[in-house]
Amino acid sequence: MARLTVKVGLGSCGLAAGANQVLEALKESDAVKSGKAELKEVGCFGYCSVEPLVEILDEKGLYTLYGNVTPEEVNGIIEAYLDNSPITKNVILNSAKTGIENQNYSKQKRIVLRNVGIIEPTSLDDYLNRNGYKALEKTLLKMKPIQVIEEMKASGLRGRGGAGFSTGKKWEFAHIAKGDKKFVVCNADEGDPGAFMDRSVLEADPHSVIEGMLIAAYAIGADEGYIYVRAEYPLAIEHLKIAIDKAEKAGFIGKNILNTPFSFTLHIKEGAGAFVCGEETALMASIEGKRGMPNVRPPYPSESGLWGNPTNINNVETLANVAWIILNGSEEFAKYGTEESKGTKVFALAGKIKNSGLIEVPMGTTLREVIYEVGGGMKTDSPLKAVQLGGPSGGCLPESLLDTPVDYDSLVDKGAIMGSGGLVVMDETTCIVDVAKFFLNFTQNESCGKCTFCRVGTKRMLEILTKICEGKGKMSDIDLLESLSNNIKKGSLCGLGQSAPNPVLTTLRYFKDEYLTHILDQRCPAGVCTNLVEYNILPDKCIGCTVCARKCPTNAIDGKAREVHIINQDMCIKCGICYESCKFAAITKQ
Repeated sequence: MARLTVKVGLGSCGLAAGANQVLEALKESDAVKSGKAELKEVGCFGYCSVEPLVEILDEKGLYTLYGNVTPEEVNGIIEAYLDNSPITKNVILNSAKTGIENQNYSKQKRIVLRNVGIIEPTSLDDYLNRNGYKALEKTLLKMKPIQVIEEMKASGLRGRGGAGFSTGKKWEFAHIAKGDKKFVVCNADEGDPGAFMDRSVLEADPHSVIEGMLIAAYAIGADEGYIYVRAEYPLAIEHLKIAIDKAEKAGFIGKNILNTPFSFTLHIKEGAGAFVCGEETALMASIEGKRGMPNVRPPYPSESGLWGNPTNINNVETLANVAWIILNGSEEFAKYGTEESKGTKVFALAGKIKNSGLIEVPMGTTLREVIYEVGGGMKTDSPLKAVQLGGPSGGCLPESLLDTPVDYDSLVDKGAIMGSGGLVVMDETTCIVDVAKFFLNFTQNESCGKCTFCRVGTKRMLEILTKICEGKGKMSDIDLLESLSNNIKKGSLCGLGQSAPNPVLTTLRYFKDEYLTHILDQRCPAGVCTNLVEYNILPDKCIGCTVCARKCPTNAIDGKAREVHIINQDMCIKCGICYESCKFAAITKQ
């Protein structure tokens, strides 16, 4: 029997960092070849910033998680673990063996991510050994559909896709809806920039989502379901297909599941990447083979969804909570979080933060705790400027609001939203106006065009923001942005248009001075907007080394060797190469 279990993180993040090469090196390692170590391919551990990741676990349950592992180091790491030798080259992130406890983990409570980085995603046995499908068994053999719904309502679980509607009530509406045919849909069309929560769960623990769908189907009386996942997630789709196939062969999907009258068929629908298909009516249109465009509600999907039948739609994270709640009880789940926002929330941390990656914290944890205690604080020397939550539908909150609890109501009160869970940290080198322009550009491109307010309004807003970034803005543009924002919110049919102005409204609310600086002073404080940036050479510091002149792509720098150089502003394209290449701090950026 192997003395060690060696796990390699093979989520998309790990593969992008070279984890496949580490895996191949481990297969050829002395410990694996000799049988001392068993190799397991797991999903994302959460520490995406220090991939590739390798965890070694011994027969006593003691483990050590290593980061930044290279293929050349795998033999040395395993031998050092066996010999209790110190590791000097690699980052030790967490270790029960040596007593190193990373607060990135200690501050978390993992319910959705309970199996992520622990089990092999393609192994049904691994999932079963972690109480997999026990909740389904309990549901089918010991509970009536209405009891399942009441348990969900008592847990306080709210939809993790962004809207935050009560999951139990949503199931109840579909349960009481009349119809001979009902559907359950998993919305895995994760499209927010900087968000990768759903992808990571599907890649690392697909059975937890499938089990949640089965329980939802039993509760509402559905016999068929769809997982709508974007085609840009090939690894998630591959693991889902394997999981569905194995669940069918084991009798968890199909006819008369666990020898009960309940039957269920599950399909995968690959989306083409349209952001608007994250909206439930557009998503259903896409499943039906139509163009993904939103429709007027009511009727809601619970009354008339796929092909006119009652349909329940939940996102990946919501469904991944379900089995845990059934097994552990609604009261246990409700211990975490706040009065109105129960349980935990998964976040994808990105931007200027040390521990970028995947985390799960109790609702009510403050932004400051998330960023500085779980996320490890700022990656750069520049101080924190803003936090963007909720992607294109969310808003930017300033440093002064970092003590805001992460829950649905507190964030809405500040002008932001939880969204699906993307959290981007920005420092003082970020231009807030440019950030607002980035998100407007995204939503404008992704607008399906059905609503005039969304189609034309976001275009006009983007034009105004572009003007401001180019130094052509006027004071009247501020009022026009606010007016357009309010009209777009009121006049758009779906959540894309209704929330598209949020990044602009929050940046105007908390960073209006930066807009005014762009307009009145013709200056970008962060030095990002190239039209408002000017590079100059300081005569008292320039030694005439000619490095800047040689690297300038437009030959805009004049001067002889050992003489002071000058930048020709008419020829300068503001690329910043001269500023970055000068070793004598002789070039200023204003």
